[in-house]
Amino acid sequence: MYTQSLNTREAHAAEDPVREARFQARVDAEEKIEPNDWMPEGYRKTLVRQIAQHAHSEIVGMHPEGNWITRAPSLKRKAALLAKVQDEGGHGAYLYAAAETLGVSREELVEQLLNGKQKYSSIFNYPTLSWADMGIIGWLVDGAAIMNQIPLCRCSYGPYARAMIRICKEESFHQRQGYEIMVTLCRDGTPEQKAMAQEALNRWWWPVLMMFGPSDKDSQHTDKSMRWKIKRFTNDELRQKFVDATVPQGHYLGLTFPDADLKLNEETGHWEFGEIDWAEFKRVIAGDGPCNRQRMKQRKDATENGVWVREAALAYAEKRKARRDAAMRIAAE
Repeated sequence: MYTQSLNTREAHAAEDPVREARFQARVDAEEKIEPNDWMPEGYRKTLVRQIAQHAHSEIVGMHPEGNWITRAPSLKRKAALLAKVQDEGGHGAYLYAAAETLGVSREELVEQLLNGKQKYSSIFNYPTLSWADMGIIGWLVDGAAIMNQIPLCRCSYGPYARAMIRICKEESFHQRQGYEIMVTLCRDGTPEQKAMAQEALNRWWWPVLMMFGPSDKDSQHTDKSMRWKIKRFTNDELRQKFVDATVPQGHYLGLTFPDADLKLNEETGHWEFGEIDWAEFKRVIAGDGPCNRQRMKQRKDATENGVWVREAALAYAEKRKARRDAAMRIAAE
């Protein structure tokens, strides 16, 4: 992937009202911004923060599901789960590559994750305690991700938008896979299996609603992201769309949502829901969730244990380049 030079980044950092006006006019006209194009430094920083958080979430998100690969109830389920976890790793790779077009290296982003300067989605700090959690993650977590990510296919930054097209196709499959697990447990399964699904829903429902981020009144980045068309909907708009789409699916499964205030507003057609525990959200984001420390240890261990693989890959690439250069010199002679 193309990585911007230091001079280009410095040029982007310089304030230039005329360029900024032209840039905003391009965004308003739905033109895609590409890596070599001039962009405000705030735009670049916002994209780096968002894409990096997205990439980190895909990679850390492999751990909760990886916990069940060896314990899947059948060979079919094991193969499907393996494929899904592999997809998530690929999504992280696409997104790190997109971030690199903004002048940051993958190593720099990983280091910022490990030292706590960058975050990942709060949802991946919750444990997967039963097989039903695999269904819940596919149905609800990936469902919420799709609700967030489909608008990103129209993001104003070209590399991010193009990466999201492929990611959304695969996430859509993951969501259907998760819902199929829930149907198997709730409609085709035993009373014990349905009870397991209900227990999982009780644990995951509120953390999933937190996935969309803080309420609009508390969001620090929404206004600029909307103006620059990085985002197309606010956090609360996406959260409401998700609830409206998901509640009927849960009722079809015969499940009860853990929200005494959940009700359909006949006038608006929207499902109204109770107050989210934002104190828990802030606590988990700050690093005090059920699995924060475990997840970070897993990532640090993976980074340290993978040093030899990265060094071997670089050595092999250098050897191939040397052979190719030698062959070209011989051909030239």
